[in-house]
Amino acid sequence: MTFNIQESADPGVSGAVPAQTQVVDAAKKIEGRSPWRLAVQRLLHDKASMISLSVIGFIILVAICAPVVAAITGHGPNQQFYSPVGLDASGQPLGPSNHFLLGTDTLGRDILVRIAYGARVSLIVGVLASVISVATGAIVGLAAGYFGGLTDTLLARLMDWLLAIPFLLLAISLVTVIGPGLVVLLIVIGFLGWASVGRIIRGQVLSIREKEYVEAARSLGAGPWRIMFIDILPNVIAPIIVYTSLLIPVSIVAEASLSFLNVGIPPPTSDWGAMIADSQSVFEYGAWWYLVFPSLALLITTLAFNIFGDGVRDAFDPRGGQLFV
Repeated sequence: MTFNIQESADPGVSGAVPAQTQVVDAAKKIEGRSPWRLAVQRLLHDKASMISLSVIGFIILVAICAPVVAAITGHGPNQQFYSPVGLDASGQPLGPSNHFLLGTDTLGRDILVRIAYGARVSLIVGVLASVISVATGAIVGLAAGYFGGLTDTLLARLMDWLLAIPFLLLAISLVTVIGPGLVVLLIVIGFLGWASVGRIIRGQVLSIREKEYVEAARSLGAGPWRIMFIDILPNVIAPIIVYTSLLIPVSIVAEASLSFLNVGIPPPTSDWGAMIADSQSVFEYGAWWYLVFPSLALLITTLAFNIFGDGVRDAFDPRGGQLFV
């Protein structure tokens, strides 16, 4: 790169710029950026990701402010309103109105309030179960990829075994044996989803463990666990972050599916999957709102997390097109 630097011979000439100042300005324009800074800038310039992040922020705000929503409406999440307030003369739910903005369910409860409280369950399970899966998968993948040999063979076969078993079938079996509940769902969904993460991290570590800086750390007497967590782990953080963002909607759908099958969150706790399952009994009688609004909440939440996860993946991909739009 060539800089055209011209300095006035007469320092008294108005507008003359010293050559040193021009060099400094040019250096600032070509200042290097770290991969993390490039990824953040790429993500910030992705309109779809920013819109999705705004939607996610709104859903989190609704979940946090669920008691406020209940206080404004004057309806508790488990408060039942009988005919003629919450149910019609035949005992069927009432549609959207000024008193119930999204209508009522089969027990005369406010659907809006229950959706707000259901967001708490979906977000807690989605985030915490994903963190458990990624943390477990990262540790197993690091150990399998770094140690190799018999350790790699055993852990790789364990991951293959978990991936070969249908997730939903195994989850239903475990929850049925242990018993439904929030903690049980976190454990079941979290520990059944780590195998795919472990396989990805294992592949990354296999390509990194023979790098020069790893050999240098090994020659200086560093132990295997220090090398794995100090030298190797920072270089696989990007795929871990990407996979975490993409795993959250999967965990949310898994929780809703188990609750839909009546082996998830036990009643009367508000849960989107249980609400969708309960709406089947009254949908044929015209209570469309009971099915539509919880389904929309689940759809919008998972779609927003998926789009944002795709944006995070593209932001960390150095081959992903132009940096700025």
